[in-house]
Amino acid sequence: GEWVGLELTDARGVHDGNVMGIPYFECPAAKGVFAQPAQLSASGAITASAPAVAPVAAATVAAPTALASDADEVETLPSKEKTADGSAWLGQQVMWKGKQGVVRYIGDVRFAAGEWVGLELTDGKGVHDGNVLGVPYFECPAGKGVFAQSAQLSSSAVVPTSRPAAVAPSV
Repeated sequence: GEWVGLELTDARGVHDGNVMGIPYFECPAAKGVFAQPAQLSASGAITASAPAVAPVAAATVAAPTALASDADEVETLPSKEKTADGSAWLGQQVMWKGKQGVVRYIGDVRFAAGEWVGLELTDGKGVHDGNVLGVPYFECPAGKGVFAQSAQLSSSAVVPTSRPAAVAPSV
């Protein structure tokens, strides 16, 4: 579907206009979000300094309800225990683009088709906190979360922190 890139007036965003390494627009860190047009209501006029190519991104826009919540407990979407091909599982230490991380979510996402793996990077060079476009997939510190396809991952040399129980062979 169609998405609109927004710069929020407060710091409740999730990125700086770059998502999964792709630059969509520019704004200060933790002020960028994407929303579907039906989720938006304008609360101000477009500023004179707004770029002509993306006037909606410069408008003062109310954040979607899911982003504006101050609740201490965030209910995340349910995750699968392991990927469809069995190559990754929750809690597994993996490498992604030379960065070490821990698998925190496996499953469908609302921002792309197919099965995605949510990672908490140990070096803190991610792009979100497990919440993407207002959807809480998993929880991790801000700037440590990324999503990847299982084919982009390799096992880390570190022993996994969790692994599903072995399944007994059928007779």
